[in-house]
Amino acid sequence: MKIILKKDVHGLGYKDEVLTVKDGYGRNYLLPQGLAVLATEKAIKQLNEELKQRAHKIAKIKADAEAAAKKFEGVSLTIKAKVSEGKNIYGSIGPKEIAAALAEKGLEIDSKLINIKGVKALGNYEAVAQFHREVTVAIPFEVVNEDGTAAPAKKEEAPKAAPAVEEAPAAEEAPAADAE
Repeated sequence: MKIILKKDVHGLGYKDEVLTVKDGYGRNYLLPQGLAVLATEKAIKQLNEELKQRAHKIAKIKADAEAAAKKFEGVSLTIKAKVSEGKNIYGSIGPKEIAAALAEKGLEIDSKLINIKGVKALGNYEAVAQFHREVTVAIPFEVVNEDGTAAPAKKEEAPKAAPAVEEAPAAEEAPAADAE
């Protein structure tokens, strides 16, 4: 089924793209939700005419996105998190935490523009801020312990003595084999 997207659909495409999707997905989800329309000849001609008229607006939107992206180039973050005994953190670091850390540096961004999978351990990672379909910026960040160390302090424990194992006499362990 050929469709024209009316809104950006994460993982599928962007507004005004002509795509081919499975019939059930288009008929049961995209069309009823108002996210797409059928790509008939008339609809495609109308879309092309609208795109010609909006070409300068689209160029301005892209230029604005590029200007916003330049503010984020070269930025690196350090995010503090509570850490368990290992390197695992309690909870996870997601787009909201990245947006909050950027806001502390004076860079405002909507957390919906940040793409990252939940980070659940200490270390260095990279988030991607997508300002426009063609304009993205990588934002490196490091997750550290609350006290600022990269690895949690390990408690030193006294070595435990091995439990005493009584050895049974060898004759009792293996019963004698009967000869036939």
